[in-house]
Amino acid sequence: MILEIIKTRRSIRKFKSTPVAEEKIRVMLEAAMLAPSACNTRPWRFIAITSREKLNQLAEIHPYAKMLKTAPLCIAIVALPKTQIRDDGLPEGFFPQDCGAATQNILLQAEAMDLGTCWCGVYPKEGTQKAVSDTLKIPDDEIPFCLIAIGERDESPNPRGKYEEEKVTHIR
Repeated sequence: MILEIIKTRRSIRKFKSTPVAEEKIRVMLEAAMLAPSACNTRPWRFIAITSREKLNQLAEIHPYAKMLKTAPLCIAIVALPKTQIRDDGLPEGFFPQDCGAATQNILLQAEAMDLGTCWCGVYPKEGTQKAVSDTLKIPDDEIPFCLIAIGERDESPNPRGKYEEEKVTHIR
């Protein structure tokens, strides 16, 4: 059941050095690309990073991505806002929600394959965006949205989160 996968997912900050199989990377990327997006504009592209040198560079430039020093994989989600510019203006500006949905799909698919993840936001922090863009050579008309550290867990954090009835309003 998907709720069980959601309940067991945690942000992992310590990874084993075991490489992530190419087939698992492809499945996570497929899950990301199946995310909903405004008017099916799919305003994203993905960079799968396994280079130890590049992972270490990203760990240095992102203030909250130190776990990339142990993660064997990082998937960077890059927003393509120009794909949402249309004459009618309908889907314009929804790339953060769309890329967030793609990110969540990666996190849940990784959990289903017994991999740990940690979502490290980049957008909307301009300084971090520039540093990541420079490191990954992302063009100026694209926006680095987030970095996702992925790999075999080397820690088991306690469960977090719970259902809170007081945060729900029913309108019947």
